[in-house]
Amino acid sequence: MSNSQSYPVQDWHRQEVIAAIRMRGISVAELARQNGYENPTTFYNVFKAPYPKVEKIVAKFLGKQPADIWPSRYQSSPQVYRNVS
Repeated sequence: MSNSQSYPVQDWHRQEVIAAIRMRGISVAELARQNGYENPTTFYNVFKAPYPKVEKIVAKFLGKQPADIWPSRYQSSPQVYRNVS
């Protein structure tokens, strides 16, 4: 028998994503410009609603998959759980 509990997998907080990008040496606005977004404000919409194109850009830059950062946007069932030991 295991003493592990299941917790819902949560999306990264907006500030976690921003910090992860900044820790790699650029701002979110600069990442937007490097990917052809003249108005970086459009790029920030990824923090408010699903935006697959930008999710892929951010995830690739961070060496992740979009579902790693925003699991709620990619889950197939209503609730995703992971075991914590």
